[in-house]
Parts: sequence; structure tokens; C-alpha cells
Amino acid sequence: MASTIVKPRWSFSGIDCQQHVGLRPSPRAKFSFLQAASRRQPSRRLLVVRASENHNDSIKKLGMTDAECEAAVVAGNVPEAPPVPPKPVAPAGTPVVPSLPLSRRPRRNRRSPALRSAFQETSLSPANFVYPLFIHEGEEDAPIGAMPGCYRLGWRHGLMEEVAKARDAGVNSIVLFPKVPDALKSPTGDEAYNDNGLVPRTIRLLKDKYPDLVIYTDVALDPYSSDGHDGIVREDGVIMNDETVHQLCKQAVSQARAGADVVSPSDMMDGRVGAIRAALDAEGFHHVSIMSYTAKYASSFYGPFREALDSNPRFGDKKTYQMNPANYREALIETREDESEGADILLVKPGLPYLDIIRLLRDNSPLPIAAYQVSGEYSMIKAGGVLKMIDEEKVMMESLMCLRRAGADIILTYFALQAARCLCAEKR
Repeated sequence: MASTIVKPRWSFSGIDCQQHVGLRPSPRAKFSFLQAASRRQPSRRLLVVRASENHNDSIKKLGMTDAECEAAVVAGNVPEAPPVPPKPVAPAGTPVVPSLPLSRRPRRNRRSPALRSAFQETSLSPANFVYPLFIHEGEEDAPIGAMPGCYRLGWRHGLMEEVAKARDAGVNSIVLFPKVPDALKSPTGDEAYNDNGLVPRTIRLLKDKYPDLVIYTDVALDPYSSDGHDGIVREDGVIMNDETVHQLCKQAVSQARAGADVVSPSDMMDGRVGAIRAALDAEGFHHVSIMSYTAKYASSFYGPFREALDSNPRFGDKKTYQMNPANYREALIETREDESEGADILLVKPGLPYLDIIRLLRDNSPLPIAAYQVSGEYSMIKAGGVLKMIDEEKVMMESLMCLRRAGADIILTYFALQAARCLCAEKR
């Protein structure tokens, strides 16, 4: 069958809709016709419908068989398609210059959202987040002044509601931090391993309602110490290492007994990872993981957190056991020790100001790497957003992506719920 394309176009008013099944009037529709000719059959006009300007309308078919379409093209009667778009015009005054002799132009892979998405090297999902939650003995949720949007949650009510929201957004990992009554604090922090203390009770309640929830715990004495330090303080102000490790082992076992999935020593005592691993295994908790605060720096970014837990040191600072922010290679020493002692996850704290340390651990250890986007980082982004100095949501997401790009597998962040909701909205 031979056919030719008829160049003139007829207006829609010239088409009898009753004779063309599937057509409906549209003033924007554009049509062209094919004139079919055959020796054996009389000529007939075939309708060709171009892509509609209304993108919601579907393109109408010609009613031709595959063989007829191929025959028409072979005969030189190629169906019309939209013309080649005109070349965009540069603004007036643009200099006319010869093209640079570049064999590689990286911008080619960035020129559209689809291409940028296709070549994105780092991904971010709610599964990467661990949500730090503050708990207390009270019934009501108490706002934390230095951390807008964060609360000390009542362990029986507010906490359960917050965990439900997080799970709905895809965040199924949390880490608990307790605000312990002052009357229960002591120089040796014995409340840390009370099986009926705030943290063990909370773990049991959470596991009863959400058995698949991944619960991380903090292993350190500062919330339980009347001195506010991570370890036992000698009368001359020295933090006692080995005696503190003894207490930490009992604390970790108590948390594991309650149902914790991952215990997280944040104290920075020497040898505590190996001692905790041995204590857990001796009690039959071989399945409980250890996330070690491998590179925890004596940072000024922790201030809002200490307000949240009312755990500021009563005297001095934490520089004799937390790392010097000026040190880089020292993180490798801590990494090798924690690996050899049986750590399952290595954590860097703080996060964004220490991206180089995250990358250092990523490049030198096969273990999963965690980063803690700490309270100071969170509060600065929140404050900048309130003052309209930055776009809070965009800066939040960029900061989290940067932590992932540096090498963090998981991120402890107070933005976990907010960021997860943003990601869910993007996916929809």
C-alpha cells in the first residue's frame, strides 16, 4: 500500500467526529491526514494525531497495522513529528567566542533533574537515621529550651507517641538518653545498672509494644553521677579509668537484659569495649552489638545536650578522656583498639565539623561507621531557620547528605523524624 502525507491541515470543524471513533472536540488538538492509495482499493484518508498540547490527553492511534506502517515508511511517506526545537538565543551582549576544545564536560551529566538523579553517588533514607530521644520520669513532655522542637518525653506516654510517629515515617531505630532524678545520682553512678531504673523500664515497655524496634542505649555514668562526669572522680579530680569500666560493664549487661539491641559506650575510657564484650558474652548476650564512641571529641557543640539531661560537670571539663579537637591521627589509634576489642560499629562525634574524621575511619576500617549530628549542630540550624538566615529544611537535608557522603552508614540526628518526613514527601 502506498500513501502520501497531505501537507495542508484541516480545522477541527471540518472533521465529522461521528465518523472517527475516539475523537472528541478540542480547540487545541492538531491533526494531519495521510492519503492512502492502492491499485486494488480506493483511496482513503488516514488520520494522524500529533502529541496534544494538553499533556493529559492520550495520543490517538492511526488504525493501521504494523505492516502498513512499515510499508508507508519504506515508500518514503514518513509520518510527521514535531519540528526540531529552535536553538535558544543568548542574551544581548553575550560575546561570540569559539567553543573551548574540551573532550570532557562534566556539566553534561548535571543538566537535568533526571540525569542528576541517575548519577547521584550518595543516597539518604529514613533507614540511615537513629533518633535520639530524651526521657524522664514525669507524665508530661517538657520542652528543651536550647533545642527547639525537642522534649524530655514522659517514658510511658510521650515517648510511645514519638516512636509511633518515627516508625510511620520509616525510622525504626532510636537511642535513649535519661534525665535521672538528682536524688538517685551518686559519685559512683550505681543507678546506671539498676534493672528497674528508667532506661531498663523504658526498654521493656518499648519492646513489649514494638518488638522489631531497634533500641540503642548510652553507656556512660554522666547522667547518673553527682559529679556530672562520664566516670568515677577521685578526690583530686582524676577520672578513674578501670573502676569506671567495671561500672560500665554492669550498666551494659543491665540494658541488654532489658532488651537493648545495641549498647553504646560513650565514656571514652580505655579498654571498655573489650571489657563490655566479655561481660555481655559471659551473660549470654552474644547477639547484643556494641557501637563504640570511637572518636568522641571534647567539643563545644554539646552544650544543649547537657541542658537536656541536666548533666553538666560539677567542676572541670572532660578533656582528660575525650579527644582533642586538634587531633586527627589519634582517631586511628582509637579505631584500632575498638576493632581489636570487638566493636561492631564505630561512631564519630560531633558530625559535620568532623567530616574528615568520618572519612578517615571509613577509609581505614571495614566496620559500619556512625556519625552523631549533635545538639549544637541541630540548634544552630534551627536558630538560623527561625531567623530566616537560611532555609532550614534545605540546610538540614544537605547536612545529613554530607555526613553520608563522608562515609557514615548511620546518623544519630535530632532531625530524624523531620528529615524522614521530607524524604517520604519527595518519594511521593
